[in-house]
Amino acid sequence: MVSFATAARNPTGAIKSVNPPKMLANPSPVPILKNSKTNSVAAAAGAKHKLADMDLSLSPSSSVASDGSDGTPSPRKRVRVQFDKDVEMREASWSGQEKEMAVSMEKSAAVVREEVRRAIQRHVLGTDSEAYDRIKEIFSADPRRLDEDGLPSEDLPSHTTLKHHLMGLLSNVASLDRNCNGLVNAVLHSEWLGRDESYIKLYIRFLGNLAAAQGSYLGAVLKMLANNFGEIPKGTGKLPGYAPVQAAEIYSRTHMALRHVMQLIPSGSGTLSPILSMQFPFDTDSAKANIAYTRNLLKVISYAPELQADILALITEKVVKIDVQIQVDMEDIEDEVGEDVLHAVSPEATMLEDDVDEVDDNASVASDDSLDVESRRVKTIKDNILKLDGMIDSLFEYYAPPFATGTLDDKENALDLLLSHFQSIILPTYRSRHSQFLLFHFSQSSPILVDRFAATCVQLIFNKMQPGILRQSAAAYLASFVARGAHISGEVVRDVFDLLGTHLNNLRLDYEATCRGPDLRRYGPFYSTAQALLYIFCFRWRDLTTAAMEGDSPEQIDELEPEEIIFPPSVKEVLHQAIHSKLNPLKVCSPAIVSEFARMAQHLNFMYVFSILETNKRLRVSSFRSISAMADPRFSHVERETRAGDDLGYQLDAYFPFDPYQLPRSRRWLENDYVHWRGIPGMDDQDEGDSDSDLDGSESEGDLSDVTGTDEDD
Repeated sequence: MVSFATAARNPTGAIKSVNPPKMLANPSPVPILKNSKTNSVAAAAGAKHKLADMDLSLSPSSSVASDGSDGTPSPRKRVRVQFDKDVEMREASWSGQEKEMAVSMEKSAAVVREEVRRAIQRHVLGTDSEAYDRIKEIFSADPRRLDEDGLPSEDLPSHTTLKHHLMGLLSNVASLDRNCNGLVNAVLHSEWLGRDESYIKLYIRFLGNLAAAQGSYLGAVLKMLANNFGEIPKGTGKLPGYAPVQAAEIYSRTHMALRHVMQLIPSGSGTLSPILSMQFPFDTDSAKANIAYTRNLLKVISYAPELQADILALITEKVVKIDVQIQVDMEDIEDEVGEDVLHAVSPEATMLEDDVDEVDDNASVASDDSLDVESRRVKTIKDNILKLDGMIDSLFEYYAPPFATGTLDDKENALDLLLSHFQSIILPTYRSRHSQFLLFHFSQSSPILVDRFAATCVQLIFNKMQPGILRQSAAAYLASFVARGAHISGEVVRDVFDLLGTHLNNLRLDYEATCRGPDLRRYGPFYSTAQALLYIFCFRWRDLTTAAMEGDSPEQIDELEPEEIIFPPSVKEVLHQAIHSKLNPLKVCSPAIVSEFARMAQHLNFMYVFSILETNKRLRVSSFRSISAMADPRFSHVERETRAGDDLGYQLDAYFPFDPYQLPRSRRWLENDYVHWRGIPGMDDQDEGDSDSDLDGSESEGDLSDVTGTDEDD
């Protein structure tokens, strides 16, 4: 992180800094007139530097002096004039621009500064506001305004006029109290990003001095700057008479201004944080707006590190919201259409072009009357996928450096942020699909971080003070992490399996005495833990064998015959006792997971459960629910929400959060993180009648890989 120097204002009103060359220096008396040749050389030299490196430390008085020599003659120097009596005299008809040039020649920057001072003073006193209103009109004028001939309007203020008046405001910033709110707002909303570097430098200094001297304007200044972090409106950076300014430079100028304000007012971060949240693009805004705003927020952290936690939490909340909305929308369309939508979104589509005029994303998808409802829905999903992909990719880029090159402390600090967002934002959100993969990827950076994430999930699962739904979700996250993580060792798999197995056995002992039959809502922690163990077994059964404990590789284990594969008693006993208990987890756990476990367990001579599945076909969970509802009226409403004979309401979802990642661009971060689905050699070559006939007509929805996601898409 990059820390910034704090600044304090001395009694005279000047700003002191630890690093004077980059802050406002104490004003010193300087002559108003300077040699124009010297100024030209200085301007040429300054043009070679990037705007971000420009020195903003000049005092207002010196700025007036230096900028005042704009090639106009000094009003103090008299010019000798001779008249020719023979010349015919005619009345000259000057254009508005010529008149303004003539007036400008008579007014130096110092004169304009004095006029500005008097105008503000008279307005505040309430004696006369005419001059004040004229100044306000100068900054309110639209620089793109055209006359009837399609040419730039002649009555627009010139660059010199605009600059001199801004110098005047800078010199009198202490007088711009709340009575001058109209003038200040006119300046804040004026076109400044598309002007030359000298004006940008002056404008940024004005913003800093205004916010420091008049605290009531701090919020307005910060809001104006934050508003420039999203998609750049058409025409921004393209003003008549100025070189076009690209999007990257516009963002750079905005960051330079915000950095300057934050350096002058370190306490301003408390005001900035809620403003950044309020200015975040709406859900209906374009993907480009959301991605640009996200990237710019991450840049703010470099000079306002105290906002790191707030900014990252804000982005995570937005990402999760978009993620969930995509899942909801995808469920409303056909599966084939959903696949086409994902494949139609290219990785390059999330890149931001420098020229925002090339693509017009401002058009609302929903307002396109030429499309039918289904087509508009598909376009909305595509745009949301682009938003989500670009925003998550930006987060991956932000978090990557500490995990790649940082110390262990750096890694743990970054993981702490991810874990904090996981517990407070991601875990409580139903059906988050992609947001959690930041944690999946970075927690596999080292064995210590793997343990940290696993331990966090275990603590949530075991904590009886947590809501049941959070404990169930934590079990799903832990199982999916252990099953899918390619960098998770077999030892960790066995440790987690033993830990969850012990917990499952304890829950069984607690619940079985009063259990009348399977009941998801009453015994949810038991079923979520059982499903987690079944899922881990399906993906990582090789690591649970005695051969793996003795050091055999997965490839060596695949070469063993089924009768040679042995599981330790702790693995077999805990599942056997749970499956054959009155709690009957095979009836409540996801049919897809149960079906795959049954096939694998039979092939490996681990356990035969098809007889239980046959019995469960004739078992109605609702009958047990009715008995429970009579005993506890809190659950009686469930019967009214579930059709008679429909057990779907009493079964766990096949939700495992780290199933294959599908976003086109950001998936590059996860290329080597997966354990891909691997079937058991020889299992599919067996007589399928033994198992398939037993499952014919059951609730099975296909094998596990079909339900949890196809690894071919990885």
